[in-house]
Amino acid sequence: MKVLDDYNFENKKALIRVDFNVPLNENFEVTDINRIAAAKPTIIKVLEDGGSAVLMSHLGRPKGVRNPDLSLKHICDAVSNVIGVAVKFVDDCVGENAEKAVAALQNGEVLLLENLRYHAEEENGDEAFAEQLSKLGDIYVNDAFGTAHRAHASTTIVAKYFTDAKCFGYLLAKEIQAIEKVMRTGEKPVLAILGGAKVSSKITIIENILDKVDDLIIGGGMTYTFVKAQGGQVGDSICEDDKMELAMEILKQAKEKGVRVHIPVDVVAADDFSNTANTKIVDVDKIPDGWQGLDAGPKTLQNFKNVILSSKTILWNGPVGVFEMESFANGTVSVGNFIDQATQNGAFSLVGGGDSVAAVKQFGFENKVSYVSTGGGAMLESLEGKTLPGIAAILA
Repeated sequence: MKVLDDYNFENKKALIRVDFNVPLNENFEVTDINRIAAAKPTIIKVLEDGGSAVLMSHLGRPKGVRNPDLSLKHICDAVSNVIGVAVKFVDDCVGENAEKAVAALQNGEVLLLENLRYHAEEENGDEAFAEQLSKLGDIYVNDAFGTAHRAHASTTIVAKYFTDAKCFGYLLAKEIQAIEKVMRTGEKPVLAILGGAKVSSKITIIENILDKVDDLIIGGGMTYTFVKAQGGQVGDSICEDDKMELAMEILKQAKEKGVRVHIPVDVVAADDFSNTANTKIVDVDKIPDGWQGLDAGPKTLQNFKNVILSSKTILWNGPVGVFEMESFANGTVSVGNFIDQATQNGAFSLVGGGDSVAAVKQFGFENKVSYVSTGGGAMLESLEGKTLPGIAAILA
């Protein structure tokens, strides 16, 4: 695997695909700098070697139209502040202006190109567009895990024009290593905690990880499809009736493979999907009509704690309750605390997938787990066992 440290960037221009698709407020100010900060070590390595950095990214979904609200010029100051170097900007990512700006770039300088998606060719994976991009650097560095599952011009196609001069940036390399640890090289016992609303969105992940894990915790809305499939009463809880057969098949496969499956035994049930609803603790398979399970109950959390603390490698993908409402956040916060404890005891913990990452940030667990993935869709596709095109392009 070619990584940044395999190259010396002295007198070289690094063409770096970053993921600066950051949120902006109504004044076009960056409201979350995490993605910029995540790319900083890669950019600094290039500059400290005595090279220069040409940064390319998308912002939003302009769909090939020059929407001024989605110009990357809005984030220039934020990037400058985070990396500690004044960042230059050019109003296109290909063509004469871009090529002139790159030619004028001195060692130690950083240039940010305009939004790649102002050109429809970017998302179309256009060869000619990728070739134009390739003229803007001597070495291609992909450090954008969040878009590694897309075969776009800047994430995948451009790599073919850098036969022996392409590598992973520090962030992307860390993402690959974290997933490798969970899926292949992690110390046993390996635990996957899968939450969220629907079984259907996690089928391929479950099927792929059953060969890799020793324990599987199922939480969140998915719980009720499994419980109802086994004859339980789930009241008005979210349930995919058409996936009950599949749930039984998953349990059968897990048993055959020796995977221990842990499903909630009690839940916090509510008489309305509301933070102010009446609540009570009930057995997961005895939820009365008119009530719905919205969080894990105390016995369940004790079971989860025992499993988590006895695991050496932990993947967490999806909350175990409706954490967005304070009344039903306890389960997800408790799981975060258990994972924090396990991590302090030497376990490796990886959190990935939109909602679980949101929960980890909301409740302050970001620095209490081993790694928080920066790519939602890319992370999920990796867990499904797919080879991401942006990664394959560097390995080719």
